[in-house]
Amino acid sequence: MHKYNRKILVIGYGEMGHAMEFLLGGRYELGFHDIRPMDGHVSVELESAAAQADFVIYCVPVTPLAGLAERVMPVLSDNSISLSVAKGLDYRGRPAAHIFRDVYAGRHAYAVLYGPMISEEIRAGRAAFAQVGVSRTGMYERIAGLFAGSGLALEYTPDIQGISWSSVLKNVYALLFGVADELGLGDNVRGYLAVAVQAEMVRIVVQMGGCESSARQLAGLGDLITTATSAGSLHHELGCLLARGEHEGLHGEGIHTLEVVRRLDLIDTTDCPLFRLVQELVEEPGSAAARMRALLSQAANSTDIEP
Repeated sequence: MHKYNRKILVIGYGEMGHAMEFLLGGRYELGFHDIRPMDGHVSVELESAAAQADFVIYCVPVTPLAGLAERVMPVLSDNSISLSVAKGLDYRGRPAAHIFRDVYAGRHAYAVLYGPMISEEIRAGRAAFAQVGVSRTGMYERIAGLFAGSGLALEYTPDIQGISWSSVLKNVYALLFGVADELGLGDNVRGYLAVAVQAEMVRIVVQMGGCESSARQLAGLGDLITTATSAGSLHHELGCLLARGEHEGLHGEGIHTLEVVRRLDLIDTTDCPLFRLVQELVEEPGSAAARMRALLSQAANSTDIEP
């Protein structure tokens, strides 16, 4: 393929925008649009760049996604593909794929990429991994061709709903690992949490219309482990703050997801005590140690013994 054979518009020049620049720069013609451009960085005009783009990659949080998609939708070419890496819910409780579905209304193709994709590691030349859920058949091959040889390994999944909710949930549960680590509960507890959290993620993903296998794959378990254990993970650090009772100014997709789920009553958490625990830790400051002890005591007393 000839250099600059495709035009790519990247919306958002934060951590993931920089990662896309590392993965795709030098091979394609890239333009970046950002509402707060950095010094020395030229932000292209959104609609004119979108009209020429073969791919539009949204590297922004879910909250502004609908407004941006509404702006570019009228000018997108019929063959363009919109991609999102955002892992969260907007104020109406929609993950990125649902926002695209509502805004594009079948007129344009879209896809989501979810998995272990830490920006700093990508920019250091380390491998990254993602599952790709698409809105139309035949799209995956084009997306795989876009990233071929870039260092981002892609895997197709037909379960766009399942990977969307897996990516949302992992940010919530990653908080719990930060709590446990800050309290010094040890590696055994971390292992227990990994198993118990995955079981809950399966229940919720199925409840929300996805396949249970998605919670166990890259967008679910893979990204959960990355987010829950990475030294630079925002959500792990937020969990540490919760354990220390420092609740002022907590911001992150996991915190936002908890608020949206509670406000809209999106999920039945009757059989999800760990999810409810994270909600309680966010809503009731200073209770982390006691609540974690109660959780572990309950787990120890409810172990199934084979007759």
